[in-house]
Amino acid sequence: MNLQIREGEIFGLLGPNGAGKTTTLSMLATLIKPSSGVAKVNGFDVVKNPSEVRKTIGIVFQDPSSDDVLTGYENLKLHAMLYGIPRSKREEKIKEVLELVGLYDRRNDIVKKYSGGMRRRLELARGLMHEPKILFLDEPTLGLDPQTREVIWKYIEDLAEKQKVTIIITTHYMEEADRLCDRVGIIDFGKIVVLDEPDKLKKAMGGDVVVLKSKILDEKKLKGLNFIKKIEKKDDSFILTMENANKRLNELLKYTEGVESVEIRNATLNDVFLHYTGREIREEAGEGGIFERIAQQSVRR
Repeated sequence: MNLQIREGEIFGLLGPNGAGKTTTLSMLATLIKPSSGVAKVNGFDVVKNPSEVRKTIGIVFQDPSSDDVLTGYENLKLHAMLYGIPRSKREEKIKEVLELVGLYDRRNDIVKKYSGGMRRRLELARGLMHEPKILFLDEPTLGLDPQTREVIWKYIEDLAEKQKVTIIITTHYMEEADRLCDRVGIIDFGKIVVLDEPDKLKKAMGGDVVVLKSKILDEKKLKGLNFIKKIEKKDDSFILTMENANKRLNELLKYTEGVESVEIRNATLNDVFLHYTGREIREEAGEGGIFERIAQQSVRR
């Protein structure tokens, strides 16, 4: 793997379960040592300068890790003390991040009473307390309603644009990666299989996507047509990638019988993901471990 992420960039690391996302992030967060090669985070070598790396990164866990018997304010104060934020700046910083995520008026409420969206915003505030240069977000909007998800997305965009924070996101929501990320890297079997801007990846798919539910489709003749780029069979439907689908639909239908339904849409990032990783369900193999291990190590310390 050879990967460079620019300052102030929102970078999406996508991949199926077991692809290697967790291992990659574990190395960048100094939890495990690389078996070979070199990795630098904000200019610091993850093997030679792990403490400097940890000072410069922030992490928002997939699962809430704030103490739910403390208030939002108390959670942030504890975090500020652990990171050595000077007493003279502590109160000012807590107020700043709480206002950023819209929780200042609820700062004295016990976290147990927070909604899921409020907890996620508190996690984001905590990750920003020590002004990290690089922020790791693991499934930042998992399980949130669309309205709260939109609010979180706006926070993330503002962080990158206004504060020049470099943000690395792992997500299984393709629309989230499409909306937020300047670039995405799709990882599979431990390797980056494709890396580019979302729009360029979608354009490279070669045209529109047609989902055709039909009893018979003459694949041999269709593959001989120059505007047909790809044909896949999924359950009782055919998925075709083709150029100018609206104009050439009638020509396509000449090679089918018993058509039940036709859907035409532009290629999406989800199509890109499935194209490079396949459609089969993967067994979970080591995923979901990085942020749990960080939390466990913090408890042991």
